Amino acid sequence: MNITALIVDDEKPIRDMVCFALRQSNITCKQAADSESAYEEICSERPDIILLDWMLPDSNGIDFAKMLNSRDIYRDIPIIMLTAKTEEEDKLKGFGAGCDDYITKPFSTRELIARMKAVLGRTKSDTLVDTLSIGKLTLDTATHRVLLNNKEVHMGPTEYRLLKFFMTHTERVYSRAQLLDYVWGETTYIDERTVDVHIRRLRKALEVDNMDKLIQTVRGAGYRLSERNSH
Repeated sequence: MNITALIVDDEKPIRDMVCFALRQSNITCKQAADSESAYEEICSERPDIILLDWMLPDSNGIDFAKMLNSRDIYRDIPIIMLTAKTEEEDKLKGFGAGCDDYITKPFSTRELIARMKAVLGRTKSDTLVDTLSIGKLTLDTATHRVLLNNKEVHMGPTEYRLLKFFMTHTERVYSRAQLLDYVWGETTYIDERTVDVHIRRLRKALEVDNMDKLIQTVRGAGYRLSERNSH
């Protein structure tokens, strides 16, 4: 599989170091020093994955990630945040902006590549055949679309994967740790509270006709998708 990565970082030595490592792994690497040039690169040639710094000279990575996730054409491009910000609250902001993983500086390029492949493996696997339906809610894995009453529902890639998992495992309760393993993957090192952030985002996307009530909290146990007592 040919992979093209876009690294967005204002520090050229970091960009060069990452691009050298990626090319050694046969990954095509493109560079941008700020959000404006990054957006131009994305519009010119869509990357398979974005490696995004938090602090940029003309914006910040959080706002840039939110902007990409607000646009249908780009919201399914996975984003890994690369940043010196190590606080838990910062990580939650990153995931809340729609990032798929969060890596703090300094980092190992071997770990970065492993986590890139894990993220890409999860997002690419979402294109398997089949259509899932529960009541008025339909998830089309071929087109990567979610429909509610035949109207498209917009959500980020992580929320899409969460919903797909729930729709293929209805009624069963899953803990935060289990959801991290099944949806994010066992190689992802993120806090369990991240699950709560994406559950809230998924519910918000499904608020039409109270479909958010399908995603139920089971106190002390975790979450499930159930049509029972959902109205």
